[in-house]
Amino acid sequence: MDKPIKNYWKIRLEDLKESLEENNFEVFLANSSKDAKSIVLEEILPKVNAKTVSWGGSTTFIETGLYDDIKNNPDLEVLDVYDKNLSDEEKNKLRRKALLVDLFISGTNAVTETGNLVNLDMYGNRTAGITFGPKNVLILAGRNKIVPDLEDAMFRIKNYAAPVNSMRLDKKTPCNKTSFCEECKSPDRICNTWTITEKSFPKGRIKIVLINEDLGF
Repeated sequence: MDKPIKNYWKIRLEDLKESLEENNFEVFLANSSKDAKSIVLEEILPKVNAKTVSWGGSTTFIETGLYDDIKNNPDLEVLDVYDKNLSDEEKNKLRRKALLVDLFISGTNAVTETGNLVNLDMYGNRTAGITFGPKNVLILAGRNKIVPDLEDAMFRIKNYAAPVNSMRLDKKTPCNKTSFCEECKSPDRICNTWTITEKSFPKGRIKIVLINEDLGF
């Protein structure tokens, strides 16, 4: 068989799609980040007819190339919370406005085989957008985000995703040095708000693109 690893994950992703759909998520399967980009631009964006778009923190979003394409789309009003020219105060204003956009884009820290999304946030804007506010939510998830259950999701987030993100953002936290969660009290702590999304409400509001590649943290 050609590409057995790719085929292995194809089967896993198909099973996960069923679990997520049972929980009222709308799910799309992508063979690659390039394929995911096409699905979003050619299927999801026209379907939701979004006029306003924003996003939470997501390296997967950037790795697919979607950030540049959507940011530069003249037909969309884009609230770019990644804009490095903005002050922290200006970014926070945009983060609040982003909770009322037509389409909110995010990654997820983990997705369980039972079809739940698990996330841990610093500011809470990403978890808030997923939970309530935006008319539609788009989650981009690489195969590396899949875990068996909630316990594994929380372990993955605390002891992998959070330390790596802390390192990426150059935060002054213990995990930056140890690579494990130390349940710190640092002012730079990025682990503040948990969300567990068991189902999409209303049905189909949260759309998930499962990507057969390792993407994000």
